[in-house]
Amino acid sequence: MDSALFVVSEEGYWGEECIEPLETLSDAGLEITVATPSGGPPELDETSADPDEVGEETAEHVRTVHENDERLNDPIPTARADAEAYDAVVFPGGHGTEWDVNQDSDARRLLRDAVAGDDGKALVVCHAVGILAFARDSQGAFVVNGRDVTGFPNEWEADIVDENDVMPTGRKLPYWVEDEVITAGGNWDAELEADTSVTVDGDLVTARGPESSSAAAQTLLEELDA
Repeated sequence: MDSALFVVSEEGYWGEECIEPLETLSDAGLEITVATPSGGPPELDETSADPDEVGEETAEHVRTVHENDERLNDPIPTARADAEAYDAVVFPGGHGTEWDVNQDSDARRLLRDAVAGDDGKALVVCHAVGILAFARDSQGAFVVNGRDVTGFPNEWEADIVDENDVMPTGRKLPYWVEDEVITAGGNWDAELEADTSVTVDGDLVTARGPESSSAAAQTLLEELDA
C-alpha cells in the first residue's frame, strides 16, 4: 500500500490545503500519517474555517475534519519521521508554517530526503513553499536552486499585511515566501493569470494556494501512479 506523511503546522494550517489532499490521497488508498514539529495536534487557521471567507460548506467541512480526524489529532513528532518510509511527504500551507514547519530542521530533512532519491515525492503548498528557501541538500546547496516552483505570491501577500508587514492578527510576517524562494535560486512562477497553479519539477510538486489544493493532490497521485 502506498503511504504519505503530512507535515502540518501547529501555528496555523490552512484547512483546505491540508484536508483536500488528505482526503484525496486517502480515497485513493494511501495510508496517511500526520507529523507536527513537536508532536502536538496541529492548529487550524481560523480564517480558513470562517464561512465569510471560504463559504459555509467548506468552513463546516474543514472544521469537522479538523476536530474528528484521528490522524490529525494524534500526530507524531517530525523528529521521529523518516521520509524513506513513505512514498510521498506533503506540506500543507498556511501562514503558520512560516513560524514552525519551515523553520523546523526535521521538516527540512524530510523534504530533502523525499526529493533526494528516485522513489520519493514531495508536495508543498502555498506558504509551506517557504521551506524551500531554507532546506539544503546533502551537498549544502538549496534544494530549490534551479527548480521550477509556484507558491503564495507577493501580490497576494501585499493584500494581507500592512506597510510594516503586520498581519490582521497583529503578528509580524517574518518573510515573504516568493522573495525567499527566488533568493535561494528557485525559478518562480505563480501563474497569476490561471485559476490554479501546480508545478512539477522532478520529485517536487508545488501548489500556489487553496484553490490549487485539489489539482495538487490529483497531480501527486499521477506522479505516484497511484
